[in-house]
Amino acid sequence: MAESNKGSMDFLSIIGDTFIDDHLASLRYAGMIQHALMPDPELLGGLLKDYFVLFLPRDIVSGDFYYAFSNRDCIFIAAGDCTGHGVPGALMSILGISFLNEILHTKIRYKANRILNIMREKVMKALHQTGDKAETKDSIDIGLCLIDCNSGKLQFAGANRPLVRIRHRELTEFKPDLMTIGVAPLKENAFKNNDIDTQPGDIFYLFSDGFSDQFGELTNKKFKHRYFKKLLESVAVLPMKDQKQQLEKAFLEWKGSVPQVDDVLIFGFKF
Repeated sequence: MAESNKGSMDFLSIIGDTFIDDHLASLRYAGMIQHALMPDPELLGGLLKDYFVLFLPRDIVSGDFYYAFSNRDCIFIAAGDCTGHGVPGALMSILGISFLNEILHTKIRYKANRILNIMREKVMKALHQTGDKAETKDSIDIGLCLIDCNSGKLQFAGANRPLVRIRHRELTEFKPDLMTIGVAPLKENAFKNNDIDTQPGDIFYLFSDGFSDQFGELTNKKFKHRYFKKLLESVAVLPMKDQKQQLEKAFLEWKGSVPQVDDVLIFGFKF
């Protein structure tokens, strides 16, 4: 009888290991597909010349995503942070990328806030969201920049995600609207448009909240947004590729052996 039980346990163990291996293989393949939907370095290098993307998913797939698109007149840059992480977050990120592509391939008169307004309508319609309390609260927080290729002026609109500019070592934060792309707020307002002047040497940062929300091994406290901004100020004097290395090093040192709590994304670009 004991031999029979042992044989059954070995069989179940093999089945379990096979399931885990297949599941991980599926997630890795899904991660490859998700990453393929985001702009590759060749495209980004052609659009921005001087930039970096620090992308650290918590799991194999991510609820954070970055985006870039260009037509003859404008360059569009975005960083999104979807509800959750892992598979649910990744599905929302793919939805967000798809809707941005759909919107920007139409011949509307482009404004950053108009793009977010249309995107919110599309997400709410796709998820059948009406504002009912029983509905799922899936949504996307996003910062979106529109750069006019002729004038060099920049428009910014944000759904719960800000934009940071560093000019001559001085940091300016452009606040987002405290609304998300998704669930209808009690009073649905249009997103506001921020017109921002640019100068050669300006550095801009879009980011998710994963870095500032990370708990530290030594403190058991979150890194926090104000310290994240100080960190950006301190690395802004470095070349962009070195900024990425220093930010990743700071994150890993702060985190230590503590599990990563969320996806991390920082998209920096320089004029």
